[in-house]
Amino acid sequence: MSEPVRDEHSGVETTGHEWDGIRELDNPLPRWWLWVWYGSIAAAIVYWVLMPAWPGLRGYTPGLLKQSDRADVVEQLADLQAQRGRGEALLMSASLEQIEADPDLQAHALAVGQSVFGDNCASCHGVGGGGAKGYPNLRDDVWLWGGSLAEIEQTIRVGVRSAHPEARTSQMPAFGRDGMLNDGQASDLTEYVVALSGREADAAAVDRARQLYADNCAACHAPNGAGVRELGAPNLTDREWLYGADRESIRGQIHNGRNGVMPTWEGRFSPAVIKALAVYVHVNAGGGEVSGASEAAAP
Repeated sequence: MSEPVRDEHSGVETTGHEWDGIRELDNPLPRWWLWVWYGSIAAAIVYWVLMPAWPGLRGYTPGLLKQSDRADVVEQLADLQAQRGRGEALLMSASLEQIEADPDLQAHALAVGQSVFGDNCASCHGVGGGGAKGYPNLRDDVWLWGGSLAEIEQTIRVGVRSAHPEARTSQMPAFGRDGMLNDGQASDLTEYVVALSGREADAAAVDRARQLYADNCAACHAPNGAGVRELGAPNLTDREWLYGADRESIRGQIHNGRNGVMPTWEGRFSPAVIKALAVYVHVNAGGGEVSGASEAAAP
């Protein structure tokens, strides 16, 4: 066996490894590092004994403490379900009006409603319910199907043009696409709708469109354009529009007859959750009187 080689500068033995003239010194490991390493080994052995650790053919070693994260999760979920059950029982035992009048019940309903809204409704209506083009604003007092607690609950339950047999249903014809009106008539009717909302419009076009409106639109939107809530026909005399207030957007609605769909949530949510969601929407909208018969929608 060859004699160990010492580094001439430090006096430390080398390992015999050398790269490009650089020799590796055989310095001992720091004592504190060794004790940490030994302690880690001891801690690992204790953990293997006390806790689930080693996999086997049909499971794993349970350890002396019998700790199971899976069992903990099951227990926590059972506790959460029990808490939700108590909350749902309270909501089901009270009317919508009683829920809003009781601070504790309202707080519970708002917490549930906010969570459900964020998971299921915000993708269309926005995180705060402010809506977007094609999706109604739920923060104002403009409602097509009614903004009372009961009406909001009904809309959530059955949806709009959904598969539910009691769904809120109205139909805006595609006057241009289906050939019921030509381009000139659609343009004149656009000016008429602009005039209904109190804005400046082409007077000659408005005059030409009076009979067009009476023949094709008045039955749903009313002769004065104020809408008919029972038919789900929006108010055309305000400044609230679902698909846009500019002439191009209004003309596009007359031509294509967009008819949005809101899903039915009955069957997906329990009656108590639907109640909570109705209270959440109603409170965030101000919970006041409902004005007009519009849903921020074009004709």
